[in-house]
Amino acid sequence: MKKEDKYENKKEVENKKGKNKKKKKRGVAKKILLFLLLVILVTIGILAYKVHQNGGGLSGLLATAIGHNQETRKNLPKMYCLLLGKSLELTDTIIVAEYDPQYQQASMLSIPRDTFVGTSRSTATPSDKINSIYCYSPEKLLRKVNELTGLNIKYYLTVDTSAFREIVDAVGGVTFNVPIDMKYDSNKQKLHINLKAGEQLLDGDKAEQLVRFRHNNDGSTYPYSYGMEDLGRMKTQREFLKALAKKTLSFENIFKINEFLDIAKKYVETNMDFDAIKDYIPYAVDFKLEDLQAQHLPGTPEYANTYSFYFADEAETAEIIDKFFLNPVIEDNVDTSEIDTSGIEKDKIKVEILNGSNSVAKLERIKKRIEKAGYTIQKTSDIAITERTVIINRGDIAEAAQEELKLLAEAKTLSSGEKTEVDVTIIIGSTDK
Repeated sequence: MKKEDKYENKKEVENKKGKNKKKKKRGVAKKILLFLLLVILVTIGILAYKVHQNGGGLSGLLATAIGHNQETRKNLPKMYCLLLGKSLELTDTIIVAEYDPQYQQASMLSIPRDTFVGTSRSTATPSDKINSIYCYSPEKLLRKVNELTGLNIKYYLTVDTSAFREIVDAVGGVTFNVPIDMKYDSNKQKLHINLKAGEQLLDGDKAEQLVRFRHNNDGSTYPYSYGMEDLGRMKTQREFLKALAKKTLSFENIFKINEFLDIAKKYVETNMDFDAIKDYIPYAVDFKLEDLQAQHLPGTPEYANTYSFYFADEAETAEIIDKFFLNPVIEDNVDTSEIDTSGIEKDKIKVEILNGSNSVAKLERIKKRIEKAGYTIQKTSDIAITERTVIINRGDIAEAAQEELKLLAEAKTLSSGEKTEVDVTIIIGSTDK
């Protein structure tokens, strides 16, 4: 074979080898591409499944994004918080707020700023009004609210009026039906209100005028049917907060979370952990604002020692707390259905309740549950504040009755004591610890 032919054959073999290598590379590249495509499809499938498991939609997407699964919502406790609107170092707005992600329930209870929290009507002074407690500390105000309501609220959130204005502006304003013409001026408060009645888009400045309005320059105020003076103002505040929440949770604003957090860091004072709050966001976006229960503290305005106050009705307050702020499973005693109390003569079991919570509302709530279950309440009395709720068995009552009373009283501890004229003593504590 000629030298030239050998060279040509060698060249052909090398070309074939090169082509084969390219084919192999293309084959490997295709396999890698198919593998990556498969990984992406599987990942999307898993993500879609998790989003579906977490409820689907925006709520499911947000829940998945922060690492939740279908069990997360079930394990999230109810969130209680005291909302405070601060202006000139006083609180014009005091609202107890509650949100239950599991049952998608939310309630607000407005507390008039003139609510009496003193010990004696005859020596009452303006410092006995609940809004004056904030001057000492928000923690002291929180304790007073817990005494009034019988709740165990741990968190407070104080919003300066500057933050309120900026949040309203950040969401693009809020459309709201102003109930009446509002005209009021106070140079001392640096407050000038000038709004016409009717539906309109309110920016931050006008929104502040709306929620701070109490009466006009000529003394006229909201109509009686709406709620005069403070009652009318609280109703307007609740309704506007509902409208603001609806606008904030709308699709165009839900992704402005960083802007809202910047405003919060600048103007909001709180003892809440923002990392804990984020766990509630995926479920809050699905909450229907029309289901929000808005109430005000029941009571009557009266004079004491020449000063005007608002005196809460403790029995009615306990009823509102039971109905709108407590877990319906506890309120309806569903959990006690597993306890077999058949054959036990409950009406013959005499119960004594010692209130160490410093809350009449909490006493009334537990008293009502125990009576509804069929037990006889022999007597009630107040004692020094104690922390834990305890049940003392002083007779020979059945274990099932003890367990039922433990649930009804939200007690953590069962013990035995010496026999007295009652069969059971319940000591109501101030906390749930």
